[in-house]
Amino acid sequence: MFDIKKISETIEEAQKRVLVNEATAKRAISALDLTSLNDDDTNETIEALCAKAQTPAGNTAAVCVYAPFVETSWKALGQSGIKTATVVNFPEGGQNAQRVADETANAVAAGADEIDVVLPYRAFLAGNIDSAAEVIVATRQACGPFMTLKVILESGEFPDAQTIYDSARLAISNGANFIKTSTGKVPTGATPQAAVAMITAIRDAKAEQGLECGFKASGGVRTAKDAGLYLAIADHIMGPDWATPATFRFGASSVLNDLLAVCGVNSDRQPANAGNY
Repeated sequence: MFDIKKISETIEEAQKRVLVNEATAKRAISALDLTSLNDDDTNETIEALCAKAQTPAGNTAAVCVYAPFVETSWKALGQSGIKTATVVNFPEGGQNAQRVADETANAVAAGADEIDVVLPYRAFLAGNIDSAAEVIVATRQACGPFMTLKVILESGEFPDAQTIYDSARLAISNGANFIKTSTGKVPTGATPQAAVAMITAIRDAKAEQGLECGFKASGGVRTAKDAGLYLAIADHIMGPDWATPATFRFGASSVLNDLLAVCGVNSDRQPANAGNY
């Protein structure tokens, strides 16, 4: 059972565990979905992003780009092992399940390795739970049983932690491999409070339903200290061995330079128009 009263206590305990050192920075880099979702992205922008994802301190887990740049991304990444992720139903979180399924199928056909779909969060908040679930199910079916599916909750638009928890449980129950905080397109992105609610939902879904799911913090993760706090929250709730690239991601661009600096690597290759996702 989710106890909202324990959120502050969990965050306080996690803050005591935050380490900003090379080991933590490398851990965060390995879990990073290096992201560019800008209206003025070009093939050159994405190629530069893919180059930046391959760092002297280790490769990122994935790059996340708009669907028209999926092919550019996987070609640029080559044999690096870095995945190409793209977004669907983004950023509006519409309710048309067939449209989202078609969008997903097209992204898969273009070569995407991972799909990040926006939950119809407005429908969910209005009580239309079935409509929200249908979009997740349709996306899951369109990307097949083995592709990584991340469901973006848009947690900054939710009124309280309980509702975030409930939406997370819905996403996990309907096939999410990851639950993700934000699109980065609304004023409030990831917060420690949302992270606690979502990771607790992951813990409970595993205990109560036997379902495995990961967590992705996206929107406003800008510093190595930010990254360290989210890792510490995951360590506190799930145990120190849980948060790996298979179960934990960051969706960001600007944080990479700070993580590299902690590792003693200077980087001036940040794409000029990269956003804070």
